[in-house]
Amino acid sequence: MSESVQSGGEIGAESDEPTVLIVDDEQPITDAYAQWLENDYEVRTAYSGSEALDELDDTVDVVLLDRRMPDLSGEDVLTEIHEQDLGCRVALVSAVEPDFDILELGFDAYLEKPVSEADELRETVETLLRRTTYDSQMQQFLSLATKKAALEAKKSREDLEANEEYAKLQSQLAELREHLSSTATGLDDEDLRAEFHEGR
Repeated sequence: MSESVQSGGEIGAESDEPTVLIVDDEQPITDAYAQWLENDYEVRTAYSGSEALDELDDTVDVVLLDRRMPDLSGEDVLTEIHEQDLGCRVALVSAVEPDFDILELGFDAYLEKPVSEADELRETVETLLRRTTYDSQMQQFLSLATKKAALEAKKSREDLEANEEYAKLQSQLAELREHLSSTATGLDDEDLRAEFHEGR
C-alpha cells in the first residue's frame, strides 16, 4: 500500500474535503504535488500503477495520473477506473506530448510535465471537481473538447485535417453541442474556453 497524506494529518480521519489521488512513479514529483494540494483536499499518493489500484475507491473525486509508469501504465489504471465504473475525474500528467492516440483514452484533462506551478495543478483539480456536478453528456463534451484543444496546441493544421480520428472528434463535438445548446449557457466560462484551448 502507498503512503497516504491526508489533511489534518490523521490517516483514516473523516473529511468533507474532496479526495485527490496522485499517481507517479517519481516519488519527489508525487510528494511535491501532494504538498501543493494537501491544505485544500484530502490527498492520497501512489508511487506505481499497482499502488494506485489499491488506493482507488468510490470516495476518490480526482486522479492526477502519470501516463508512463514501469509496472502498470497510467493507461492501464485508466482502463481499470472505467471497468470499475468509478465516478472520478482523471487528469493525465505526462512528459509525452499529446498525439492522436489520446482520442482513444477516457480522461478529462491533459497536463504536460513539468508542472512547475502549484496554481496550475490547483486550477486543474478545481476544474475537474466542478465538472463532477455536470451530467454525463456534458462531461463527455468537455472531455472531447479538452482532447481537441490538446491536439490543436501541438499539431499543425495539415496534420489535423489529414487525420480521420480528429475529423470524427469534430463531428462528435458538433453533435453534442447541438444536444447541449440549451444547457451550455449555464457552463462556467473557463469550461467553455476548454473547447478552444485548455493547455497553457
